[in-house]
Amino acid sequence: MKRWTGIQKTVASTVGVVVLFGALAWAAVPLYDLFCKVTGFGGTAIRAEAGSEEILEQTIKVRFDASKERGMPWEFKPMQREMELRIGETGLAFYEAYNPTDRAVAGQASYNVTPYEAGGFFYKIECFCFTEQVLQPGERVEMPVTFYVDPEIATDRDGKHVHTITLSYTFHEIALPETQAALQVTGSQDVN
Repeated sequence: MKRWTGIQKTVASTVGVVVLFGALAWAAVPLYDLFCKVTGFGGTAIRAEAGSEEILEQTIKVRFDASKERGMPWEFKPMQREMELRIGETGLAFYEAYNPTDRAVAGQASYNVTPYEAGGFFYKIECFCFTEQVLQPGERVEMPVTFYVDPEIATDRDGKHVHTITLSYTFHEIALPETQAALQVTGSQDVN
């Protein structure tokens, strides 16, 4: 059996460290995203299967914000700027998106909640942000989001001082699903 020299051990250790740190860097973003979605850390709302069973008399104001990534051709805005609802009550808000181009455009919304202390108490039951959206040329749609604020916010050390929550969405253009892309290519060939 051949013994490793000091240089071979150093090279093997260095390669091992580089591979380990590369793997950790690659996994960091998806793991952090999962952590935020599960805990509400960093202002990430939590997904819920149903509304709250407890509704308090105390109210909270929810504001709605919309933006687009640079280059995203859609028009995108909230249909209402804010609403006031009782803590625990299920709210329904709508955003509007419009594709003014002559081609189908796919988009995915990212979101956050501010102040960050509210992220762990803001639950989304249904949201357009859970799936990709495809708008055909000239199409205008209303996209709903159903949510509630967990009643535990009223007794949380930091949360009890939150009286206004802002729900923000940013739409990013993504690649068209294969079926949509094939339809678009077929449609453009028919025109030629």
